[in-house]
Amino acid sequence: MSALPPRPRLLVLRALGLGDLLTAVPALRGIRRAFPAHEIVLAMPAALGELVPAVGAVDTVLAAEAPGRAVPSLAGWAGPAPDIAIDLHGNGPESRDALAALAPRRLLAHAQPGPPPARPPVWRAEEHERHRWCSFLAAYGITADPGDLRLPPPEGPSPAPGAVVVHPGAQSASRRWPAERYSALIRRLRAAGHRVVVTGGPREDALVLDVAAYAELPRQDVLRGGLPPGRLSALIAYAPLLVSGDTGVAHLAVAHATPSVTLFGPVSPRRWGPPPSPRHTALWVPGPPGDPHGTLPDPLLLRIGVEETAAAALRLLPPHPAPAPGGTREAPRTTAQGTAQGKGEAPGVFSARP
Repeated sequence: MSALPPRPRLLVLRALGLGDLLTAVPALRGIRRAFPAHEIVLAMPAALGELVPAVGAVDTVLAAEAPGRAVPSLAGWAGPAPDIAIDLHGNGPESRDALAALAPRRLLAHAQPGPPPARPPVWRAEEHERHRWCSFLAAYGITADPGDLRLPPPEGPSPAPGAVVVHPGAQSASRRWPAERYSALIRRLRAAGHRVVVTGGPREDALVLDVAAYAELPRQDVLRGGLPPGRLSALIAYAPLLVSGDTGVAHLAVAHATPSVTLFGPVSPRRWGPPPSPRHTALWVPGPPGDPHGTLPDPLLLRIGVEETAAAALRLLPPHPAPAPGGTREAPRTTAQGTAQGKGEAPGVFSARP
């Protein structure tokens, strides 16, 4: 019996962070449906590979990453040129050229060097990230649903079942609410009878310890060192609530339908916020956009106070918390909550709509 011919390979470049991976899930699933006979290879940071099986759209991970949001080398690609290459990394020539250097038969990119499609993709700076890449694919005749973003619950148990998760970290200082405010928030939630755990990234132990110290958290509720993606996913999936800034774990809460309160500063939730849902609250003071990679907390973020944040969190939590069984997921909540954009100086509950 003759061997089957190898499957054609399709390479997608999305070598960014956790939130970037999760906001690209609808686009990746659209690509999978459009090219069922291809081997889908995703160029991405190897550290996030643990989450890829849950996406259900990727066959192989090509390890690729660069500092910040730079374009990584694709030197790890081996074998024949990709049949198709798709740039979900950005809209500039750098990411396009990295894929073009592999000589794919067909290249889909915003910065298209050849004849554009009949309706070329348009980069809209204020478009939500989930919608951006679905619109991009639509220009090439590929259908993707921006609402197709849920992940199945992880098989492993939660490191802290039933605990509210507070994640004070973010990649840049401009998106980090002050540590003392997170501590005050934790004290409020614990006073209401909720167990709270604090988490951070691999290089955020100092921040985690500061928040925990001011909040007087017991040692077992301080999750240091940056949880591996699988355990972080389980922690968020089985939590009653996540409170964080505009960073990757907020998208993980959306993926698992975990109630969340997200604090926005330099960037509007219209671009990176949760989809409209009574489970998710985005706090934001409208104003001119700031630098999402700035070195100081954004002035708009600093206008969000502890009282407003605690009230938003408590609205999403059950009034009488009970210990949850280890690692089991409760039915999704249907807590009713208004979604009117805030005005003036007070942070508002914002519903990010396309």
